[in-house]
Amino acid sequence: MTDDQYTSQDPAKMFADIDQSAQYQEGSGLDSKLDDKADRGEKTYRGSGRLIGRKALVTGGDSGIGAAVAIAYAREGADVAISFLPEEQGDAAVVLKLIEEAGQKGIGFPGDITSPEFCRSLVADAVEGLGGLDILVNNAGKQQFAEALADITDEQFDETYKTNVYAMFWITKAALPHLGAGSTIINTSSIQAYSPSETLVDYASTKAAINTFSKALSQQLAPKGVRVNVVAPGPIWTPLQTAGGQPTEALPTVGEETPLGRWGQPAELAPAYVFLASPESSYVIGETLHVNGGMPTP
Repeated sequence: MTDDQYTSQDPAKMFADIDQSAQYQEGSGLDSKLDDKADRGEKTYRGSGRLIGRKALVTGGDSGIGAAVAIAYAREGADVAISFLPEEQGDAAVVLKLIEEAGQKGIGFPGDITSPEFCRSLVADAVEGLGGLDILVNNAGKQQFAEALADITDEQFDETYKTNVYAMFWITKAALPHLGAGSTIINTSSIQAYSPSETLVDYASTKAAINTFSKALSQQLAPKGVRVNVVAPGPIWTPLQTAGGQPTEALPTVGEETPLGRWGQPAELAPAYVFLASPESSYVIGETLHVNGGMPTP
């Protein structure tokens, strides 16, 4: 049998065949153009029926963590809608094909989540296309490093907050009327919310906002049977990192600061999102699940 997420391995030696290089991509970055392909679980994630009949919307589902989550959800039995930027259509098509190969419905919606109008139509279209909604994963994000605060333009600061925080608010607000008891909302934070890098001031602060937003909302929605939780990844190898998320020359050594001494892969995030979406986590509310290679958090 091919190794899967249940195969016992030495976590310090996993993914040694992925040699992250100093690559730079213009724009948002594409999985298809990564010199060193990220592992999204395409060949290894094995479902076990944990999300049969569920209907999920995953933002940023074309690549990286979002793609790994969409693939895992489909293999667990859920129908999945993904959002992505128009220029990411090629990557999205690959993910949608994998969803369909898992025997599930996959729907893609290209657009820019910095637009409140698109965020609202995204939810409405996903509900119509899937026939309902009971899992929402706010995952899409913007990350651009800057050596000094003076280097962060008003436009970058605004776009980072709109992508990471405003869109989460718009999409969640639009989704709430459709989320019944037993539904789940999972937002994506980061190790940056706890141990911020000096070059990611704007990004790190949005991730802290996501944590607090999620914890407050979880208290509001718990009595209605809707659970809100957070996943906080550490350094994960995705196209975002090669598109200005980190200094290009630093890419080969990012992740060495973790106790495992390596980058994480999107495939290692998917099980966390599956757990928080499934009824197994019925008593888990307002929590942040850290998947960061062992980096201590408060």
